[in-house]
Amino acid sequence: MNNKSEKTALLVMDIQPGIVDNLDNKDEFLKKVNATVDFAHKNNIQVIYVVVSFRKGAPEISSSNKSFSAMKERASSSMVGVTPIIDIKDNDILVTKHRISAFSGSDLDMILRAGGFENIILSGISTSGVVLSTTREAADKDFTITILSDLCFDSDPEVHSVLINKIFPRQANVITSDKWMEDLM
Repeated sequence: MNNKSEKTALLVMDIQPGIVDNLDNKDEFLKKVNATVDFAHKNNIQVIYVVVSFRKGAPEISSSNKSFSAMKERASSSMVGVTPIIDIKDNDILVTKHRISAFSGSDLDMILRAGGFENIILSGISTSGVVLSTTREAADKDFTITILSDLCFDSDPEVHSVLINKIFPRQANVITSDKWMEDLM
């Protein structure tokens, strides 16, 4: 294990039922995510799954939260005890969040700091949601960030393109999952 992989964590964000189901190319997308997760496991890179989930009745959702309040009724039933679609291995970590950013309302920062992680690799749905919010917060927390462009998805292709090509490169290294794996070999 090299020093860089010891300090690196792959975040697989919101790859969960109800979110992945909206993808047109769901099987192809999950195949790429699984290949990247397998690569991380083989190279001693910590895999952290981040899911959005709420308690029964969704007490975490305020009526003043525009993003979540519209789905409070659905969240009360379908988003309780959510787990990722991908099988979690023994050394993987599951983080539950209650907001858009992987950091907000979760223990992700504590886990990363306690583990000595400096480099985070981001993948997730949606580019304009969890990926954007997590990138911004991770940059403010001084993490080195890589975004796997082909493992991010947004329902608005134009927004995805602007974020991947113009916004994210200001704070992160943006590459494909294949390029990331190639660079580590």
